[in-house]
Amino acid sequence: MFQDISVEDLLIRRKNGDLQTVDVRSPSEFRDGTIPGSINIPFFNDEERAEIGTLYTRVSVQAAKDRGLEIASAKLPALVKEFQGIGREKGVFCWRGGMRSRTVATVLSLMGIRVYRLEGGYREYRRWTNARLEQLAGRSWPSYVLQGYTGTGKTAILQALQAEGYPVADLEQMAGHRGSIFGGVGLSAHNQKTFDALLVDRLEALEQAPWIMLEAESRKIGKIAVPEFVMRSKEEGKTLLLKLPLAERARHIVADYQPEIHGEALLRAYRIIKERIHTPIAKDIEGKLLSGAYHDAVMLLLEYYYDPLYSHSAGQYEEEPIVVAAETVAEALDRVRELLPPLGGSGL
Repeated sequence: MFQDISVEDLLIRRKNGDLQTVDVRSPSEFRDGTIPGSINIPFFNDEERAEIGTLYTRVSVQAAKDRGLEIASAKLPALVKEFQGIGREKGVFCWRGGMRSRTVATVLSLMGIRVYRLEGGYREYRRWTNARLEQLAGRSWPSYVLQGYTGTGKTAILQALQAEGYPVADLEQMAGHRGSIFGGVGLSAHNQKTFDALLVDRLEALEQAPWIMLEAESRKIGKIAVPEFVMRSKEEGKTLLLKLPLAERARHIVADYQPEIHGEALLRAYRIIKERIHTPIAKDIEGKLLSGAYHDAVMLLLEYYYDPLYSHSAGQYEEEPIVVAAETVAEALDRVRELLPPLGGSGL
């Protein structure tokens, strides 16, 4: 028989690499928010779930159960096969630990597949996430903060350092957005539920770290709001101010946004801010975007829009920032690495 498991025990098993969490809700529920690292093996697809829900509310509970059994019976062999392909133990969940996860767990157990079911389902995980955020808010998080004009490679540097094992909290990655009018191009912005889950997941992993590294973000990134305790850590952190040549910044932006793929989306985003730029310059930028002269268009955008905007909005630092001047993003990464405490050191 399957075994029920608490949120805490499930996350410990997942962290140790012993367990794969599997969300058996419909694809749209999964997209709306799930436990980080989960895969989706839906018991019902969106259309089937809607049909059963309609029967439940307009006909009867029994009619909904009968239709659910009819749909599920036809797909159980394929569902079992999918689970058999997972090499680790399985932890299944639905919305509140109800019929879908219970049925899946029961069938898998009958087939000899060891499986855990999350008590209370995703709803209980959300409750745990909110409670954990409140706990984390009471902790002090000393930080290093990457600051700099648009295009100085802050996110690229953070990602490289995180890959090397540095205690990085990449807020833009968690938000699924770069934090500007162009920030959603080529990305899928996350909602607050997903951001909160990813943030807690990352801070749990960094709980023993003596410091964390952040980018100098505003409170709002795409669809989400950064919690106050993270903003406070950013504002009180030691600032590393990146300075790169304008042409290098433009080159980096073009490489990052891939305008040859996302040209139409970039043009639509540009037209939202077009009226904020002096008319002759704005017309020139649009013409260069339309003609594919993306590097030149970005150079103008930086010079006449983003750099003045950054200069105007940049706040006062708690202390004088450490300037990191470099010719390329790669060189800036090397210099930032030299300024940070060694991995495993005590930090700030």
